[in-house]
This record gives sequence, C-alpha cells and structure tokens, in this order.
Amino acid sequence: MTLSFQEQQFENIPQGRFKANQKRLVNCAQVDVNQLMPLKYHWAWEHYINGCANHWMPTEVPMTKDIELWKSNKLSADERRVIMRNLGFFSTAESLVANNIVLAIYKHITNAECRQYLLRQAFEEAVHSHTFLYVVDSLGLDEGEVFNMYHEIPAITQKDEFEMKLTADILNDSFDTSTTEGLQTFLRNLIGYYIILEGIFFYSGFVMILSFHRRNLMTGIGEQFQYILRDETIHLNFGIDLINGIKAENPEIWTPELQQEVMDLIMQSVELEIAYARDCLPRGVMGLNEQLFRDYVQHIADRRLERIGLPTQFNSSNPFPWMSETMDLSKEKNFFETRVTEYQTGGTLSWD
Repeated sequence: MTLSFQEQQFENIPQGRFKANQKRLVNCAQVDVNQLMPLKYHWAWEHYINGCANHWMPTEVPMTKDIELWKSNKLSADERRVIMRNLGFFSTAESLVANNIVLAIYKHITNAECRQYLLRQAFEEAVHSHTFLYVVDSLGLDEGEVFNMYHEIPAITQKDEFEMKLTADILNDSFDTSTTEGLQTFLRNLIGYYIILEGIFFYSGFVMILSFHRRNLMTGIGEQFQYILRDETIHLNFGIDLINGIKAENPEIWTPELQQEVMDLIMQSVELEIAYARDCLPRGVMGLNEQLFRDYVQHIADRRLERIGLPTQFNSSNPFPWMSETMDLSKEKNFFETRVTEYQTGGTLSWD
C-alpha cells in the first residue's frame, strides 16, 4: 500500500503520546483532535491569550453623539464621503477575511495552538462585521448603499477582487499542501490576507476614521475602530509569525521566484491602496490628502516587507506618527485617548 505524504512523514513515530517536536504548522498527520498540550508554538498561544484579553462587543459603545452629529449639518459632504467609503470597504473586507479563515486556512493548518487562535480570530471577524451593521443601523444609513459598495465603487472592487484571486485556488476541493507548489500557493494566500489585506489595505481607513476621532468627531465609530485596530494588530502579528514559521519549516518553498512574486503583489497592493485613498479624499479633508497617504502606505508596506524577510522598496517617512502609539500593544493602559478606561472584557468595560 502506498503511504500518503503525511503518513510517510510520521510512519516511524512511536505509538503513545504526541510530543511537541512532532508538531508542524502544516502537513502534520497528528490532527485527529486539536491536542494543545504539549505546546510547541508558544507565540500562537500568546496571541490567543492577548486576543481573549481584548474581548469587546460593538453594542457596548454609545453612538448618541455620532447620531446627533450625523443628523446635523456640521459634517461636510467630503467628510461624509470618507466615513461612508470606509464603512463600505470594511463591511465587505472583514467578511472576506472570515471566509478565508473558516473555509480555507483552518483546514490546512495542522497545529492545534494555531487553530485555537484562528477560532478566536474568526469570532473577532464576526464582531467586526457586527460593528458595521451596528453603525449603519445607528446612523440610519441606506444598507444597500453601504453593503453594495464593493460592487459599485471601483476603488473598493479592485481591492476585493485582488484578494479573492488569492483565495480561489485553495478553496478548490482538490487543493492540498503536500507539494511544493501547493504549499507556495498556501503561503501566497497567507501573505495576501495577513500582510496585504489586514496589514496594508486596512490602514488608510484606520487613519481616516481615527483622524475624526482625534478631533472629537464621530467618537463612537472612532472608539470601535480603535478596538478593531487593536484586534487587527494581533491578527497581523500572528500572521507574520505563521508565515515565518512555515518558511522556517519548509525552506525549499521560499524561492527567489516566490519572493519576487510576493514583492510584486505588495507593490500592486500599495498602488491599489493609494487609489482607494484618492477616491475617499478627492479634495482632501482634515489636513489629509493623497500624498500623505502615498507616503504612509509605502511606509507601512516597507515595515511588512521587513517582517517577512524581504527588502524594503520605498523608504518613505511616516506622516502619521500618532498611529504608531495607537498600535502599540504594550501600552494597554494608555491605548484610548478618550473615554475607555478599562479594556479587558465586555463585563468590565467602564465609561467616564
């Protein structure tokens, strides 16, 4: 009888307890149950614990001031455009991430502690989708206008289609990671979703919405985006650790050709994100304009490239240094600039 790739890999493992050094991120035969102990990838468990500590629900954030401001004449048409465009993009993008985790990534990751984190992340994506529905309902927005932007606004459509192309192959029922080509396709997907979608495509929107919040405008939405940004920071860090872990365990897949392909994808994503910023800010608002976002997107793209061991391409400066502090997870007590005074679980949130 011919053994499968996974069976050949583990045919000499003695019966009995499954040891930590027998675990692998992908292509491990020992996944009949999600056996957490003994832990091997402590970084994955740490991300899971950090995610649990950040638990929140959108309905805990008051929207009264946002509703009053939205119904007033104090916001310009350009300011309203920024808010609407970002609600339109994020409402679809979060569902793309959730589908990719549940339908594609989870079944090909064969490590229990990573799967534990993916379960947590999938729930957080559901919370984020809930958030945009909560905002739309609270402000009395046209649901069709918001949730159909991914069809109707080219700058959003192009980003979504870019991501969906990276999911198509691994959603095929016959897809597997037992070959070099299959594992490279899987890695390309992880880079597309963690590095590009969550690590680049989300960040212009974070700057735009949090710029309102810094001016004490739309503070309810701003606080929810702060929660989302904090979740996404952990998602990004988990994804980077996962990508680098797969590369370390399977060095033959990280070929010069794949590295160049990844750099090309990131370069494409930068241009798509700059086009999105241009669409959101055709005339600029609150001191924000296309050139600032060109610098910013290039800056964060370089940071993502560095984290996965690729050379930087732009060397642009960061025009929004305040975002670095907002994303600094080590500053738990100082994360929020406004009313959130404790951020651990939904049951312990308190508001001044």
